[in-house]
Amino acid sequence: MNEIDLPIVPIILGVLGVILIFKAVIMVTEQTAYIIERFGKFQRVAHSGLGFIIPFVDRKAAVMNLRVQQLDVSIETKTMDDVFVNLQVSVQFSVGRAMVKEAYYSMDNAKNQIASYVFDDVRAEVPKLELDDVFAKKDDIAIAVQKNIASSMEQYGYNIIRALITDIDPDHKVKESMNRINAAKREREAALEEAEAKKIRIVKEAEAEAESKRLSGEGIAQQRLEIVRGFKESVEDFKKSLDNVTHEEIMQFVLMTQYFDTIKDIGANSKNSSILMPHSPGGMKDFQDQIIRGTYVGQQMNEHINEGDDSND
Repeated sequence: MNEIDLPIVPIILGVLGVILIFKAVIMVTEQTAYIIERFGKFQRVAHSGLGFIIPFVDRKAAVMNLRVQQLDVSIETKTMDDVFVNLQVSVQFSVGRAMVKEAYYSMDNAKNQIASYVFDDVRAEVPKLELDDVFAKKDDIAIAVQKNIASSMEQYGYNIIRALITDIDPDHKVKESMNRINAAKREREAALEEAEAKKIRIVKEAEAEAESKRLSGEGIAQQRLEIVRGFKESVEDFKKSLDNVTHEEIMQFVLMTQYFDTIKDIGANSKNSSILMPHSPGGMKDFQDQIIRGTYVGQQMNEHINEGDDSND
């Protein structure tokens, strides 16, 4: 029996030695830290790499994450113009490498503590602003929150890297009102632009019409001048070739020619539908009489005016 039992002792001792070695070796990953306690009292902080502890005397109390972490906090608060808004605040923080002990032992729940500071700071800043200013100055609010939290959490070993306001959500009725206001504003701007464009079109059309009428008037005046010149030359030619022809006959002939030219122009224009005018050549006599009477009246008026001027002198 003794010969059989003797080999078991070294095996047991070897197994215990392996267990002790396994318990004594610790492997700390990058960007983490272990809190080592000895008999319940803080002993040291083990950083990344290979480390050793005394088995059954020292223990790994906690693992601290040294990476940058993010805490999202939703807050409902009221603006200065009595509008309730929901804000989403994201706080980025990390545990200071030299303050691992303070970060672990000073707070039971660091995230809850940070959220409490965020609630307090946001509800102190937002009521100072109206709703439009909250949207416009959200970066200023975030910076103020970051500074206040950083100064409060620094003593506990937490570094507040940045605070971001990622969402601002007013009450749905307020959002509907804002959308209606923006829609009305844009409709008003569109109406003003449309009216301005219509005004420009009307002005330009009026200017173009005025210019067209001016050019047309100049053309008509030039045309009449050429017609008169032509009449003059025609009368002179008639007088040279036919001495016994009177002025009245020459005028009647010229008017007759003009009459037929006018009818030809009306017929050649496809846009004309109908026109009422004397249809017989005898109507030219009436035209001639009217011209002669008008000329005679004009001469009498000129003579009367000249006699009045001579008597005044």
